[in-house]
Amino acid sequence: MSHASNVPVLAIDGPSGSGKGTISALVAERLGWRLLDSGALYRAVGYAAGMAGLDLSDMDAMARCAQTTKIQFRAAADGGPTRVIVNGHDATDELRTETAGAAASAIASMPPVREALVALQLGFRKMPGLVADGRDMGTVIFPDAPYKVFLTASAAERAKRRYKQLKEKGLNVTLGGLQREIEARDSRDASRAVAPLKPAADAVQVDTTGMSIDDVVAKVLAVVQP
Repeated sequence: MSHASNVPVLAIDGPSGSGKGTISALVAERLGWRLLDSGALYRAVGYAAGMAGLDLSDMDAMARCAQTTKIQFRAAADGGPTRVIVNGHDATDELRTETAGAAASAIASMPPVREALVALQLGFRKMPGLVADGRDMGTVIFPDAPYKVFLTASAAERAKRRYKQLKEKGLNVTLGGLQREIEARDSRDASRAVAPLKPAADAVQVDTTGMSIDDVVAKVLAVVQP
């Protein structure tokens, strides 16, 4: 990876609902860099497993699914969110559901699944640069990244954001239920034995509670372009 090590990487980590996806996409666009949504990879494997009727607790089956699932990112023709193609099917909308998020969190704690997806993630590191969005980008996948940010926000704030997104899609959800799910996922992600969710020692931490998207983007860009 000697040549890849010369490619600059901005690792943006943080818990669910902290704004990583939105901020990472906007920052990548501003910088003209590639984008890696690592969470989508785990969601895609969980989705593929569900479509195949596999048991999410079967580690061997999940590892095989991670190795064989074909995942592609395609720019949307209308300029909207990047489309995620899983085994030839546009699964973008399905991957945004809480069910897909829970499946991703469950399989992300399995070492064989993580190992199967590491090489795929490293392959995104190409010129002119990469914005990598996830939970362990700065600690595990790209520990040598010259730029690292850890985004967070209160569980209440993150639940409100998610509630607004899902209600706009016409889904029947409750604010209290979403907050409980987010808190449970935070606990799972932070306490797992493999790559627990935590800021890299050299990451710039940004609490996005009450901040506008533009303000967060500006703060993150200042890490790369002070």
